[in-house]
Amino acid sequence: MSADDASNRLGAYLRARRELVTPERAGIPAGANRRVKGLRREEVALLAGISPDYYLRLERGRDRNPSPQVLEALARVLELDDVERDYLLGLTAARPRPRRPPQRVPARLRHLLAAVEVPAFIEGRSFDVLASNPLAVALSPRLRPGENRLRSLLLDPEERAFHQNWEAATAGFVAAFRKTAGDGANDARMVELVGELSLASERFRRLWARHDVRELEGGSITVNHPVVGALRLNRDKLPVGEVLLVLYYPDEGSGSAEKLRLLASLAV
Repeated sequence: MSADDASNRLGAYLRARRELVTPERAGIPAGANRRVKGLRREEVALLAGISPDYYLRLERGRDRNPSPQVLEALARVLELDDVERDYLLGLTAARPRPRRPPQRVPARLRHLLAAVEVPAFIEGRSFDVLASNPLAVALSPRLRPGENRLRSLLLDPEERAFHQNWEAATAGFVAAFRKTAGDGANDARMVELVGELSLASERFRRLWARHDVRELEGGSITVNHPVVGALRLNRDKLPVGEVLLVLYYPDEGSGSAEKLRLLASLAV
């Protein structure tokens, strides 16, 4: 985490989200001489029913263990959805911060990867690729073991061409990483990755500063493969112990299904 995140995660999150709520959306007259982005601190305090001095103490890290009632009120004012609200409720001094051990891939999962006939890989909590099958690597060489999906997405020029909507993909991945890393001050891997990307990627710095939080769940994506062309694939993430099994598969009978069969034959 950055120094700001590590020392005052609650205050950094409140400040970032406050700057994204416009006075108009909050029902407050903006005025002609307004110079701040989003809401002022005193406006947030008024809408949440707390004193301006107490809210200032929260943002500056002088009180790091507010009551759930205060956090619920702030979540309402800051227009947080359920995922963002749960993230806010977890950013308190009372929350334990256990060290996270390295993640391992059980042998049974490696056998499963070899058996499935669609691109599949095992993902760690920091988007590290821990294991993958040959068809996943044929889909993208960035899915081989040892790669990091977030780093590849932000720093590998080929990822811009691979993802049909690179802007949306980066926003979703960084927001999902923020949720996973929420209490990761003791996770050396996450600290290392945030530091590396903060130095190397202006896109990451901007997205990280927004403090967006999101689940990166299943859905459909379209990618541009350099050999078989555009592929529309469904994505499912299945938790297995401490890791995720990620599967990409096309709709049966679709053009993408035929292209994926071609890609599988080329991989063999």
